[in-house]
Amino acid sequence: MNFEYSEEQRAIKDSVERLCARFDDQYWLDIDNEGRFPEEFYQAMANEGWLGICTPEQYGGAGLGIMEAAIMMRTVAESGAGMTGASAIHINIFGLKPVDIYGNEEQRERMLRPIATGTEKACFGVTEPNVGLNTTQLKLRAEKKGDRYVVNGQKIWISTAQVADNILLLARTTPLEEVKNPSEGLSLFYTRLDREKVQVSAIPKMGRHGVDSNELFFDDFEIPQEDLIGEEGQGFKYILFGLNPERILIAAEAVGLGMAALNRATNYANEREVFNRPIGQNQAIQHPLAASWAELEATWLQVLKAAWLYDNGRSCGAEANAAKYLAGEAGFTACERAVMTHGGFGYAKEYHVERYLREVMIPRIAPVSPQLALCYIAERVLDLPKSY
Repeated sequence: MNFEYSEEQRAIKDSVERLCARFDDQYWLDIDNEGRFPEEFYQAMANEGWLGICTPEQYGGAGLGIMEAAIMMRTVAESGAGMTGASAIHINIFGLKPVDIYGNEEQRERMLRPIATGTEKACFGVTEPNVGLNTTQLKLRAEKKGDRYVVNGQKIWISTAQVADNILLLARTTPLEEVKNPSEGLSLFYTRLDREKVQVSAIPKMGRHGVDSNELFFDDFEIPQEDLIGEEGQGFKYILFGLNPERILIAAEAVGLGMAALNRATNYANEREVFNRPIGQNQAIQHPLAASWAELEATWLQVLKAAWLYDNGRSCGAEANAAKYLAGEAGFTACERAVMTHGGFGYAKEYHVERYLREVMIPRIAPVSPQLALCYIAERVLDLPKSY
């Protein structure tokens, strides 16, 4: 068992670190204060080919694995870019996996290359009001009319919809009451986001102000037949192929953000003097920070295990959910401890750790709650009865 990065993986980490170093803390503070998309960072990642790290080479990508993508995403978050930097490119890494697997050749060429090269942006339209994580109960309706589908309904918490060119959309093509199994009758589309037929309303929120979250209202929004991915009614099965990679990547981002917070807290504890001694000399400061380092390092091993299993075609549902759960908790704790280490200054924006604490709530809540991640492990690993 070898825990050392390969030469290629070390090169990825080093190269992404150099790129991220061009975007300093002031850049990310400005992005957060202004609430604008980090376009300069996005284009820099695109220009150096990082957006297509997992996209097959024949469609403009590097054809690497989730392991390499996890290393990259941790590096981005750990640079101080946090969840803002990571979320700006997150969907490029895993989002169109269903198209790669279930799309036809024409779709792969048309849809994957622009995402891999950064010439187009996308958003992921699944979540709906009053449905939460019970995805099989989605109600957004896509009704077939000739060679087009007409969509009406609502989606919520859709990231990057303000800047997206396209949307990967899960919609119900057969009413819920007409299917035997609620997972049936859902279809997946990847299509242009026509803003004349889709109202995109930003949701004011506590953190990650540079990457928007939105409520979408569809009013006779038309999707051409050629933008249907795979078979009609099989969309729920298709999106499952993106769930484990997403959990792994967001876990990597949470570890990176936790490490960024820990690094800042450690530096501050070495510099800040109270009662004529650095506060880092006090065990009440040392021990929480040391515990966070241990928690984050252990979590990172779980992330790498889940990524290795996925890249080698092995079952990784339990490991991916465990990684997401552990990273959400360890990342949050590290960010909270970083604020407390700074004392009153931890509340000041110029020290950045308050931004980290606001942003770390994202991997704790999404894309699946910590409670449902634990439910998955309880049912699938411990063989306990389903609780919901």
